Amino acid sequence: MTELETMQTNETVAPSDVIIETRDLHKSFVKGKMVLDGIDCTIRRGEQVVVIGPSGGGKSTFLRCLNMLETPTSGQILVNGEDITAKGVDLDKVRAKMGMVFQHFNLFPHFTVLKNITFAPVTLKLQTPEEAEENAMRLLRRIGLEEKAEAYPSQLSGGQKQRIAIVRALAMNPEIMLFDEPTSALDPEMVGEVLDVMKELAKDNMTMVVVTHEMGFAREVADRILFIDQGHILEQGTPEEFFNNPQQPRTKEFLAKVL
Repeated sequence: MTELETMQTNETVAPSDVIIETRDLHKSFVKGKMVLDGIDCTIRRGEQVVVIGPSGGGKSTFLRCLNMLETPTSGQILVNGEDITAKGVDLDKVRAKMGMVFQHFNLFPHFTVLKNITFAPVTLKLQTPEEAEENAMRLLRRIGLEEKAEAYPSQLSGGQKQRIAIVRALAMNPEIMLFDEPTSALDPEMVGEVLDVMKELAKDNMTMVVVTHEMGFAREVADRILFIDQGHILEQGTPEEFFNNPQQPRTKEFLAKVL
């Protein structure tokens, strides 16, 4: 862990405020190359954290480790104080409280929009079919797509598919929402409608960790920005601190290219 990371993680946070904590998180893939190299990070309940950085720097791997879609090589991940890297942990139960939205929508093509949303909570017996459908329609109304309930994914635009993917995750009533570059596969005209839904979630104090290249969204929505490169958190701070007064040369170099 770098001196900078040590200083950043020594900030006092009340245990009841912490929803996710990573401790000395490492992840390696082929030939022992470290994609994550000792990540220490604390995420507070209700906080919106935006993760940015160059491609291949480790940001998506970090996000996928948070719900164990990638198994860390070493280190710990605590969710509500429970070490989810420990043996015997019920990962399905953990993931039920951590909604995940990917670059590609991953909707079931043979299901209607309504069934895509209700399938998981009904199958896992978290809601009755009636409860799931009522919840799904409420969420569809919220994003202005109630009339698409009986449509199939092939009948939707990319932006509509991604909004449905967000609603599908929300239908599980998660405590945390994870977004892995949710607008990168969209045409530019469709990006705004997806970001608008995410902004509404932020206003509702949903805990969110968002990997994105959308700097405007990061500046507007984030409580805190993490800059990850070469498996390290090189810098973090509020949007004002990060964009107006970056401290690290690598951060300054990156921002000069993307802003």
